[in-house]
Amino acid sequence: MKRIFSLTLRLLGVILVAVLGIAAYVQIKGIPTYKPIIPTDFKADATPQRVEHGLKLVTLACYDCHVSKEENQLSGKFIADMPKEFGVVYSKNITKHPDKGIGKWTDGEIAYFLRTGVRKDGTYAPPYMPKFPLMSDEDIKSVIAFLRSDHVFVQPSERQPPLTQPSFLTKMLATFIFKPYPFNVAPAVSPPSSDEKTYGKYLADAVYGCTNCHSKDFKSNNELDPPKNVGYGGGGNPMPDLEGNIINSANITPDKKTGIGDWTVEDFIAAVKHGKGKNGQPLRYPMMPKAAMDSGEIKAIFSYLRTIPPINNPVDRNLKKAGL
Repeated sequence: MKRIFSLTLRLLGVILVAVLGIAAYVQIKGIPTYKPIIPTDFKADATPQRVEHGLKLVTLACYDCHVSKEENQLSGKFIADMPKEFGVVYSKNITKHPDKGIGKWTDGEIAYFLRTGVRKDGTYAPPYMPKFPLMSDEDIKSVIAFLRSDHVFVQPSERQPPLTQPSFLTKMLATFIFKPYPFNVAPAVSPPSSDEKTYGKYLADAVYGCTNCHSKDFKSNNELDPPKNVGYGGGGNPMPDLEGNIINSANITPDKKTGIGDWTVEDFIAAVKHGKGKNGQPLRYPMMPKAAMDSGEIKAIFSYLRTIPPINNPVDRNLKKAGL
């Protein structure tokens, strides 16, 4: 018996040393780096149509996190509503400044980063930075065309936000769970808007990230195959506001009791485009009105959401004050 007890203690000691060693390795090494394989033939020729479409995509997918309110430019800022478990996070300057921003990046380098999460210097954007592995070539090119444009949002800015201080959890997730995505993982063509449900799925999953926020938890999402998210569309993801208060994301599955099964398309447009709930009350942050999204896109998303499996999930939508 004593021998078994002694062996057990030794085994536990070995396990403890191994765990501490791994933890020290992760803490010291930090976010992994990779060798990017930049596509040299990816070109985003600017056209008025691409610049206009890119403005809409950037406004809806990038603006809130990257805009400096002082400058009204995409020059980076402190992300006040980032969950504290991920650390202290600052977004990057993505204006055309050649050194502080992305003015020297090639089209291929920008496209590679947007899809894979790996910058041209090999650094990896942590898991909380959205990636767009399923976005079509044309939409990626539209984003790049806008970033090259003369719009005030992207004019060169000298602003250089402080470096992000990732938490130990972020380092662990980036080391063992989340990895760079392949550059090409799906046919890089967006579905036609005439195929409403398929187009709606593309918008909800690949472009605007609706199901990213409205599934159970960011840490269990699958950006390569969003319908595999835990609680896909069922809500409950804890979302901080700018004061650190928490509100759980809403259930947007077609469940009639706890989701949007009894909503009309007009209800959904009012919510997404104008920020008004079914009862007419303003929706709460972080759900902001998506005024730049056209009604056809919103209808397509609604049409798709009507087809996903309903989840009976009575989400607690009460605001939980920070620290309570």
